[in-house]
Amino acid sequence: MSFEHEHLRVARGPRSGLPIAVAVHSTRLGPALGGCRLWEYPSWEDGIRDVLRLAAAMTVKCAVAGLPTGGGKSVIAVPPGHRLDAGRRRAALLDLGDLVDSLGGRYRTAEDVGTSTADMAVVRERTPHVLGLAGEPAEATARGVFAALEATVERVAAGTGLAGLRFAVSGLGQVGSRLARMLAARGARVTATDVDPAKQAVAAEVGAIWAGPREVLTAPTDVFVPAGVGGLLTAEVIAGLRCRAVVGPANNQLATDDADLRLAERGILWAPDFVANAGGALYAILREGDGVDADTLDARVRGIGDTVAELFARAERDGTTPLAAARALAAERLGTEPAVAAQAV
Repeated sequence: MSFEHEHLRVARGPRSGLPIAVAVHSTRLGPALGGCRLWEYPSWEDGIRDVLRLAAAMTVKCAVAGLPTGGGKSVIAVPPGHRLDAGRRRAALLDLGDLVDSLGGRYRTAEDVGTSTADMAVVRERTPHVLGLAGEPAEATARGVFAALEATVERVAAGTGLAGLRFAVSGLGQVGSRLARMLAARGARVTATDVDPAKQAVAAEVGAIWAGPREVLTAPTDVFVPAGVGGLLTAEVIAGLRCRAVVGPANNQLATDDADLRLAERGILWAPDFVANAGGALYAILREGDGVDADTLDARVRGIGDTVAELFARAERDGTTPLAAARALAAERLGTEPAVAAQAV
């Protein structure tokens, strides 16, 4: 990874003793936005690599979504096997707030993997540069992914609609469970899984077939929907997929830089994750940050489907992948070379 970020601040939290990092990749389009990931890492260096990668991906996500926002991210790195008690968790969030505030508004944080709205309220005690204090971004994220699913189905099975098609949803968290319900409501045939066996109740609620986390990767389906952890699409997993398309909310789905090419070689259409899951960013900036009304927000979220369709058309026209098309579109909006945007995700 080349270092093209504007700022990287790393500190040992004075209250928590935990490594905390804030990365600002770009403010070319406006102040950077990116959630705080509180996660276990093998080493603090792994946390730094993650924050740099995630911040760069946010730049491309916001540019493609047409937001006046740059890309950033923050990470609180927890040692392997360590569980934070309430006191140390609060201390880490206060430490994060100080680090965010030191950037003077060039970066705004929000909830992400491992953090919540309640956590952001703690961060707000130390800095005003926080979003994610009101409402539930998961709903906007799910509706945006659903729009991306519809656009993708129109590409691979034009005119059929969702009813009767098969969807395999891997991960039944806040967004995945919403998607499973939306698909079932439209008459789709849903297979679902989660690493938490208790989520079988969600699958039963929507009439989905339950499969094991490994089994779902090779289940015959029309669209595979990764809605859990990132890095799922390894060379091995791609070789075993039995689907026509992959569309889902999980971040960083591709395990390797060439995974989009592997999918294309197998004739599997992939909607770039950072495009499909941009509903949460739209919610944070437009609804909470700018105060737009619900109808305006809904129109922008539904517009994710139009963006996905545009990327598919660009990719076909240029003989490339949807990922390359998304990077080229981001580069146009950022006023940078496509190669720079290509390194960002």
